[in-house]
Amino acid sequence: MPRSADVPIPDSPQSPYPVTTEFCDIVCGFGRGSSELGIPTANVLFEQMPKAVESLPFGVFFGFARLKEVNEGSTKTLRRPDGSNVNFNFGQSLSDEEMQVWPVVLSIGLNPFYQNDTKTVELHILHKFGHDFYGAKVKFNILGYIRPELDYTTKEALIQDINIDIKIATKTLLKPEYRAYNKL
Repeated sequence: MPRSADVPIPDSPQSPYPVTTEFCDIVCGFGRGSSELGIPTANVLFEQMPKAVESLPFGVFFGFARLKEVNEGSTKTLRRPDGSNVNFNFGQSLSDEEMQVWPVVLSIGLNPFYQNDTKTVELHILHKFGHDFYGAKVKFNILGYIRPELDYTTKEALIQDINIDIKIATKTLLKPEYRAYNKL
């Protein structure tokens, strides 16, 4: 059953979609996707987005993504503001299978539940990866809009909505008119 905030999704991508990025750096986020929500995200810098992303509304989108390792030679560790460590392996542990094109659900906005003050772009790639891949690169397209960014009173409500977003994206991306865009 559709939620009141859901936007009708057309049978094929409509302008301004598709929006396709170049390969973007996967950076250290706040660490909430995996640890707090159980929904890992790859964070990219808003500044690396194509100009067309600036005119998109804040909210939840869907498309396809492909990872690429970066040959940095070694790993490095960075400390988050909360004191946790993040190991940058630059995707060197990614398998050939993991570097295929995968469906993605992504959020663009301020994440009001967490009261962010800067725009974020967070991708939840719909595949279970064996390792983190901080420092790798990701290229992705945005093929459509699911719903606007919302605030939540509980973490459980946020998780429930993200899981509905995943189901909507998965179902939509199986349609041939959308699946045709999985060539990144």
